[in-house]
Amino acid sequence: MTALQNLRDDLERIEQRARVIDPLRKHWEGRPDTAFMAKSARDALDHRLGRLSINFPRLLVTSYVDRMTLTGWTAEDGSADEVAWARHRAAGLVARSELIHTDRLMYGAAYVTVWPERTGPAVVLDNPFTMTVDSDPLTGTVNRAVRTWRHKGAQHALVIDAESVTRWRSDAPDLGSAGQWAVVGEPSPSAFANDGIVPVVPFVRRMSTDDHDGTSVAADIIDLTDAENKLMQDAMVTSESYARPRRWATGLEIQEDDDGNPVDPFGRDRSLQSEDPETRFGQFDPARLDSYGDMSATITQMIGAITGLPAHYLGLHGDQPAAAEGVRAAEAQLTSRVYSELRQLDNPWSRVAGLIALAADRSSFDAPALEPVWASPEIRTPGQAADSAAKLHGIGVPLQSLLSNTLGWTPDQVHSAMESRRGDLVDRAALGLTGRADRA
Repeated sequence: MTALQNLRDDLERIEQRARVIDPLRKHWEGRPDTAFMAKSARDALDHRLGRLSINFPRLLVTSYVDRMTLTGWTAEDGSADEVAWARHRAAGLVARSELIHTDRLMYGAAYVTVWPERTGPAVVLDNPFTMTVDSDPLTGTVNRAVRTWRHKGAQHALVIDAESVTRWRSDAPDLGSAGQWAVVGEPSPSAFANDGIVPVVPFVRRMSTDDHDGTSVAADIIDLTDAENKLMQDAMVTSESYARPRRWATGLEIQEDDDGNPVDPFGRDRSLQSEDPETRFGQFDPARLDSYGDMSATITQMIGAITGLPAHYLGLHGDQPAAAEGVRAAEAQLTSRVYSELRQLDNPWSRVAGLIALAADRSSFDAPALEPVWASPEIRTPGQAADSAAKLHGIGVPLQSLLSNTLGWTPDQVHSAMESRRGDLVDRAALGLTGRADRA
């Protein structure tokens, strides 16, 4: 198979996947098809509202991402690896890790490419709209990756394999015109050619063993979100057209303008009067919107049941749970699901850390594996966390473990606290020796 044919297949996979997840991107941006009102609805609202979107998918994704915070790295012996954390920060991943988690949760997959530069390891982020990978079906090892982007009216593609990196270019308007692609320059050797590594790490959110492309966390609520959008649009039209009281009058002669259009005899006057004694006035009963509220609450409860979002996230109740323990209980399902997501992220993040170490120091290829340290996704008040730590310390749990796991401190904070504690112990020991010497 020729290189151009391989590229054509890769680009076709990117376009096919993009068509599948494009509705997800529209929901993330708050512009799904159901958000745009029909002409009749826009006319009823006097064109003052052309789009209405209830963005539950973004609420769901951000609720997960807010609880997925990488705070450091540990070596195999459990000690904090300050060098790995410094490299992680230098690569800008403290902030950009949230983008990886967001794309993975929303689109089912995200990709991280690591490359050595003179100033240090460079990290590039992608999602299924711009990248695809070809993995070994047995081991899952990435054999080939293709990254695409558009710049100055031209399409560009970067083909990365274990031996080389090849750049392609096309002036065609879309990726599908693969026959017009041409190689730019000569293929360059991969910086990891001697190691046989493709420096691309997929972050795929698999929900089953045969789920190779990944599944969005919002996939199950897209239809319900569309239903909520439609329901709220209907409520807006009803509110404008029927909820406000409307008056009627009989026995009035209808006046017409020069074009034959009926003229309102009262105009903008609030007081209505007629010289004809046969004229009768009245008022229609306004339409009630209670049914819309009830239906909206039903749909929102379904979304909460499917996603695990607590009621106070979805606005189902006017007040928060009465106590902190009530908040924790309400958020237990969401916390459990975040823990599940973090377990899936351990391995790809460890591979990213290994690639960054290898890009920074070639002698790091056989370095011990690193494991990510996550902040606790459980929401606790400082008092609750401190009380829990004190009780665990009372039964002999090591202080370093309490600071890291129970209080959620970063490795840097734990290291600083432990160093300060050692200094205090040394000072106390010195004071004790001095006191005994004085007594002697």
